[in-house]
Amino acid sequence: MTESTQLKPIESIRNIAVIAHVDHGKTTLVDKLLKETDSLPSHQDLGECILDSNDLERERGITILAKNISLPYKGVKINLIDTPGHADFGGEVERVLQMADGVLLLVDAAEGPMPQTRFVLKKAFGHRLRPLVVINKIDRPDSRLDEVVEEIGELFLELAEELELDTVDDFGGEDVLDFPIVYASATGGYARLSPEDGNDNITPLLEMMIDQIPPPSVEKESPLQLQITTIDYNDYVGRIGIGRVTKGSIETGDRIMVCGREESREEGVTELFIFDKLGRAPINKVTAGDICAVTGIGNVEIGDTITDPERPDPLPLIDIDRPTISMVFQVNDSPFAGTEGKFVTSRQLRGRLYKELESNVALRVEDLPLAGSFEVSGRGTLHLGILIENMRREDYEFQVGKPRPIFIEEDGKKKEPMELLHVQTPEESSGKVIELVGARRGEMIRYEPQGERILMQFKVPARGLIGVSSRLMSLTAGEATVCHNFDGYEPHKGSIPGRAAGVMVSSERGKAIGYALFNLKDRGPMFVAPGEPVYEGMIVGEHCKEDDITVNLCREKKLTNVRASGSDKNILLSPPRIMSIEEALEYIEEDELLEITPKSYRLRKRVLNEKLRRKDKRD
Repeated sequence: MTESTQLKPIESIRNIAVIAHVDHGKTTLVDKLLKETDSLPSHQDLGECILDSNDLERERGITILAKNISLPYKGVKINLIDTPGHADFGGEVERVLQMADGVLLLVDAAEGPMPQTRFVLKKAFGHRLRPLVVINKIDRPDSRLDEVVEEIGELFLELAEELELDTVDDFGGEDVLDFPIVYASATGGYARLSPEDGNDNITPLLEMMIDQIPPPSVEKESPLQLQITTIDYNDYVGRIGIGRVTKGSIETGDRIMVCGREESREEGVTELFIFDKLGRAPINKVTAGDICAVTGIGNVEIGDTITDPERPDPLPLIDIDRPTISMVFQVNDSPFAGTEGKFVTSRQLRGRLYKELESNVALRVEDLPLAGSFEVSGRGTLHLGILIENMRREDYEFQVGKPRPIFIEEDGKKKEPMELLHVQTPEESSGKVIELVGARRGEMIRYEPQGERILMQFKVPARGLIGVSSRLMSLTAGEATVCHNFDGYEPHKGSIPGRAAGVMVSSERGKAIGYALFNLKDRGPMFVAPGEPVYEGMIVGEHCKEDDITVNLCREKKLTNVRASGSDKNILLSPPRIMSIEEALEYIEEDELLEITPKSYRLRKRVLNEKLRRKDKRD
């Protein structure tokens, strides 16, 4: 290596990705770091969970989109990349890890490392990123600090063996099994190097970030090399490419070569921005090691490399894991079509789905032969459910079918996606959980008592998990902790039983009447309330038996001349069962659809007419 291309560390920068499972306190911890480094605007009260700026993120308490911020501390700029904790948004995680030099691994002091933590950490180890472990919520009464540290060490060793890595040589000469630990309480606002040291602020964590995470080592004198890992959009400047400068430097006004999947072309840089605290600041020049945003590049795509046009040096395209679940999106053709939504045509639906591909790299969209139908593939029902909810809030109206696993062929054998299911439940419920998962072709690989609760892990076909979360919560009276993540492909496991109960299907169009609902209350839980509009073929409740039945919710009580005192006063109805979009997707069967509108979502049969449904069943 010549003198001009030697790797030089940039001591004034740290690029760190934050990895944590859902609800382990990641966003709260980042809030405290922002406050400790005076990175919040003094004139504005942003409240809690500052990085969860998306409405859906705040409502659900999860991180969906990866975000970049920077924290100034003792002359060092810490670029912090907040990553999603759910495996369904792994497409976000996989690409942003390319911008990092180390990871902050956040683990709950009671729950320990969870399967989705393992999923993201495996990606980080694949990039040879050194971890700094933060054990959060040490003030929980059920914390298990020693056991959790041991579990993290076992996980690191297991991942290193799985990826065939040397725990010393592949991590910069320091043993990854001898990992640095910070003990913290994000809600309490403190971090400690040992659980008992009494420190009451977050400063030790900032110090450890600078000491333990290596600075970026770059070739400052080499030709420009910058790979786009995130896309943003602005109505004034169009698409904005975000990535890390790995070699050389880039300046405003430079002529650059954009090397994409299909072609290479010359473009000009209009503006450059670096991340400054919670926002972005314009700058004329960005050198290797820093993360920046570039405008002026038409149709920039994730994975494109920006290089010197005279000496192009493109990076390999970003490799994203393939989708595991697909479903059909189609134009709404129910009797209520067009009454609530603004965008209802197949052209508008197609345009919105293909626009989503520009930033959602884990998604796939394919036109189907049936007019107005599109097959959309993603990493799980939550991944696709978030897309559906975003489209619903943008005034789109459409309908979707039951999620299906994506099978592959290898060596002439049909293989299906497998998931690692992690269930933590009270001991008295463990037998019911094992019975349910076993019926869905699940294989138990771990059974471990943890205090008064039991931790169980299963390998289950992805199709066996469709609808399982709500069933597990019902069986355990809402006390189970359930999560899962992709775990490779295995030979097809055989048939899996579908939904045990049948449904009640409306036979008339009109408004649901309280009298009719009252007379059907013994048949099963209802999905509609009195006064709600219904139509023929709409699913209005769950039948207590296996078969579907047709019911008339518009039937009123016939009036006669004979009136009995008080006979109409005792209509007491249970509240209707309200499902989330993910629960509704898991509930429907192959002959059913979920109708999505900005104001509501309804379950319905594909074939609305009862006689035609019977004919199809006979045929």
